[in-house]
Amino acid sequence: MIKLKGMGYVLDIYTVAFFGHRYIDNPLKVEALLEEQIRKLINEKEYVDFLVGRNGEFDQCASSTVLRVQKNVRDDNNGLVLVLPYPTADYLNNEESFHNYYTDVEISYAASKAHPKSAIQIRNREMVDRADLIICYIEHEKGGAWQTVEYALKQQKQVINIYNQNNI
Repeated sequence: MIKLKGMGYVLDIYTVAFFGHRYIDNPLKVEALLEEQIRKLINEKEYVDFLVGRNGEFDQCASSTVLRVQKNVRDDNNGLVLVLPYPTADYLNNEESFHNYYTDVEISYAASKAHPKSAIQIRNREMVDRADLIICYIEHEKGGAWQTVEYALKQQKQVINIYNQNNI
């Protein structure tokens, strides 16, 4: 939790990072479970930063669900932040669209200087280090998302695996 001070006021920023498999079998079910968690967070926390990548179906489900909840519940106490490992061609060619879709777009400095094969994992670890809570969709113990959640658990981060809810 980050506290920002300004003009005698302290804003508590609660940070949530999303991680999940590139491919998911039931996106609608995943979005319903995500929506439940996101609604709860924006109703309970003063301000929530939702950190997301853009590397697969789960990331897209997380992003679209945050935007839907912002539209239907409230958008004044939360933001959707895209964290890229490096400036992708898609981002560079569509920068305005990205900034219209996300509240903010960040590029990991450390990941952008690393070999592309390790950049995503470096970016993911930075997101974990910033986060108060990890919301994930981990169905099997392999792959980059699983490695990231294992890292989060070693860092003693709170982790909610929505795959375990209602056995998707």
